[in-house]
Formats: sequence, C-alpha cells, structure tokens
Amino acid sequence: MTSIVVLGSTNMDLVVYVPRAPALGETVTGRSFRTVPGGKGANQAVAAARAGGEVAMIGAVGADGFGTQLRATLEHCAVDTDLLRTSEGPSGTAHVVVDDEGGNAIVVVPGANGTVTSLDHGDEALIGTADTLLLQLELPLSVVVEGAVTARRLGVRTVLTPAPAQALPPELLAATDLLVPNEHEAAALTGLTDPREAAQALLRDVPEVVVTLGAAGSLYAVRGAEPVAVPAPRVRAVDTTGAGDTFVGALAVALGEGRPAPEALAWAQTAAALSVQREGASTSMPYRVEIEAAFRSPDSLEANAV
Repeated sequence: MTSIVVLGSTNMDLVVYVPRAPALGETVTGRSFRTVPGGKGANQAVAAARAGGEVAMIGAVGADGFGTQLRATLEHCAVDTDLLRTSEGPSGTAHVVVDDEGGNAIVVVPGANGTVTSLDHGDEALIGTADTLLLQLELPLSVVVEGAVTARRLGVRTVLTPAPAQALPPELLAATDLLVPNEHEAAALTGLTDPREAAQALLRDVPEVVVTLGAAGSLYAVRGAEPVAVPAPRVRAVDTTGAGDTFVGALAVALGEGRPAPEALAWAQTAAALSVQREGASTSMPYRVEIEAAFRSPDSLEANAV
C-alpha cells in the first residue's frame, strides 16, 4: 500500500443543480440543493484512500458544524486526521452551480484554510513518512512552497495541482516532481492554448507534466520524450465537480504502486469517468474494487456513453 500525505484545503461544498447557469444579473430556479464535503485537498485525500492508498491529511477545518462534518467524512474514508487542525472561525466553503450538462462554476471562500500559513509541529515528520505529497493552491502559497521544499529535502515525490491557477514561484516549481494542470490552467501558466505546446513549455520548469483534457483524456509529457496522449472512456457526465481531484488521487496511488505512467493515467481516468456519472465531489469518488472492475472491462463504462 502506497503512503500519501495531502497538504491542502477542506471545504463544505454548497451545491445547487440548475438547468443552466445564470448569466450576470440573472435569477434562475434550481432543481435541488446539497451540502457535500469537499475542498481540493480533502477531495484528493478521499480519492486516494478509496483507490487503495494509505492517506493522511494536513490542513484545517473551522470550529463549526461544517468542520465537524468535514473531519468525520475524512475519518469515515480512512484518512488520518491527527494533524488536521481546528481553527477558530468558520470552515472553508465552496459555492457550486451545476448545470444539466454536468458543467460547473465554483466560488471558494477559504475560511479556516487561510489560517494554514506554515507547517506545524509534526507536519514535517509526517511528510517524511510518505511516498507522495499531494499539493494544490487552495491554501496560502507560503505553506504550499514550504511543503514542497520539505518533501524535496526528504526525498518524497511531490505532485502539484496548480488550481486555482496563479503564477508559481520558482522555488515551488523547483521542488515539484509532477505538475497536473487542466488545459485551462496550463494555458494560464504558459500563455499557450495548445496543450502539447503548453506541456512542453512547462517541462522547462518541472520534469513531468500531465495536462488533463476533460472528456478527451490526458496528455503525459516528460523531458526527452514525445508527449503521450491517453484517451478517456466515453461516458455520460452527470456532475464533473471533483473529477480532476479524483483523477489526481487515483493517479498518485497508481504511480506509487509502480504502474507505468500511461497505465497509471488510464487507471486514473477510469476513476474520474466513474465519478462524473454521480452527483457531488467526494461522494462521487469510486472505490478501488470499482476502478479495477471498470479498468478491466471498459465496456461497462462505455455502456453509458453519449
């Protein structure tokens, strides 16, 4: 079992389902509303744990009801929360609109996540026990950089999801082993809209890049070789919220278990394809037995193809 530490955010997702998202200044009537535990960090932790990893979480929840729920959800999914802090004030929230095509728009309010500005007592030791450290950008950049630099010093593989997209400091890039942007984030980081060109540009700063392409799959690029395109299963999307985090969590498990990169990407895309057929973020993430079954029999996924 591969060991994964996640340094990242925990949010309560406040999700409304609508036929179509409202334009600026417009009011539309929603079909339903749900509260779903989420946050990019917590989502990746749940995805990795369900995919078969041994996972621990570093971050913070608020001293409120959402914080209690978020911690309980992680623990229910077998994620170690011993170093998940409780901060005074509210937990982070994400306000999500999902349309009938499965697309989403999200506003994040950091809450307790904004209090995690540096590593705390015990965090460094925990990172040192891991095979992989997963990082995103929903915590203050100072602690993301500190976590990556610490992992590099301790010989732990670092996987960074650069979301929400922003300029990345050189010291963070220098400590990143694998960068996993989606195509929009890759374009924002490089100014290049072609994913292959963006991936090649990013390889100047990091040794490996995976650009996720939604329904089109993903693109794997490593220095000194031609990029490899890995197609995704064709499925009917119900809700794409959390699909990218599902992919990254499952990918970390697959790579940690020693699968070759193209196989690891295909396995992670199978996990993401299962997740988009269900509503919610963490609640949609598949278990290892489901991923393995669908990976061995892709026709079972494509039975729901558009």
